[in-house]
Amino acid sequence: MGISWILIIAGLVYLVQHAIFNRWGFRGLTIKRTFNTAHCHAGDRIEMIETIQNRKLAPVPWLRLESTIHAGLHFAKQSNLAVSSGAMFQNHRSLFSLMPYTRIVRRHQVYCAQRGWYKLETVSASIGDLVGMHAATKSQRTDLELLVYPRLVSRDDIPLLSSRWQGEVTVKRWIMPDPFLVSGVREYRYGDTMNSIHWKATARSQRLQVYNREFTADPRLLIIVNTQITATMWDAVSDPELVEKGLSYAATLAEYAISQGIPVGFGYNGSLAQQPGVPVHISPAGGHPHLEYLFETMAKLSISYTRSCSDFLDESTLQEGSALDIILLTAFVSDAIEDSIQRLEAQGHTVFIVPLQHGLLTLHEKEASPSDVNTASGASSAS
Repeated sequence: MGISWILIIAGLVYLVQHAIFNRWGFRGLTIKRTFNTAHCHAGDRIEMIETIQNRKLAPVPWLRLESTIHAGLHFAKQSNLAVSSGAMFQNHRSLFSLMPYTRIVRRHQVYCAQRGWYKLETVSASIGDLVGMHAATKSQRTDLELLVYPRLVSRDDIPLLSSRWQGEVTVKRWIMPDPFLVSGVREYRYGDTMNSIHWKATARSQRLQVYNREFTADPRLLIIVNTQITATMWDAVSDPELVEKGLSYAATLAEYAISQGIPVGFGYNGSLAQQPGVPVHISPAGGHPHLEYLFETMAKLSISYTRSCSDFLDESTLQEGSALDIILLTAFVSDAIEDSIQRLEAQGHTVFIVPLQHGLLTLHEKEASPSDVNTASGASSAS
């Protein structure tokens, strides 16, 4: 047989096997990705578990998986894994070879560097034929999501000034007397009701005496993060790092307050990633499910600006029927914000200011005031 026939047969064999891999190479091939947890906090380390299974008689000479993942998730170095990173996204490329009826499980160590709502929706898979040539490419859906909550910090790192914040829990607000809690008697005062008169004590003292009723405490906390960095800022947030710091403080305070049985609400004059232009307001409530809801909401926030802080303060408190303890995390206090605070305090609310600055070292030495207060990226989604 001449050399030409050998070349022709070899060419035909190559074309046939290439056509087979092109048409049926992905048959019986499954790719699955999962995280070992559905949510975590920024700074945590988790695992992404990648399972590739070849459920057919023919081998897969090589399989290359490529996906684009947000740069907020840092993958540890691993064999057969190449990562090229950019400012916002990174490209992952891994290479496998599968024999017939073989399953490969690979665990990727992931460091969650930034708060965000991460979506890994698709992965691009390419397979090769027996001679190593590219045979086919297919995009496969993974529909993988991960919520990264704000980073929790030590409460000692939060500049809640001691002169404005006393004790281990929120200042208790005395709203109304408890008719079932009595501590002695006192003299009658104008406005006391007739059913509060203590007749035996009145007869003994020959002066009108009434029950002295204690008050019940109903502390309700509203934590507000201001995304405005300066009074003149408009539209785009000029310092996202300060907003991320504010969200970390808010998450830490919310976790502690709810652990003490205090209902906590949350306000944010930015918006959720899936609801642009709509500010966020969550009414105070207690319990671990509510805390998870707060964390989930914080993870899905975009670093944005939808309302001025003064307008947001006025709008948020209108949605609440009773007085609140309000913690305002803000980079500055303008005259408009100060006016809003005064109106809130006149309505019975109490406002505490937590200044957001890049260098907070000696804030415990002075009181928070408008003259004192002046001023890693949340990824909403990645696919």
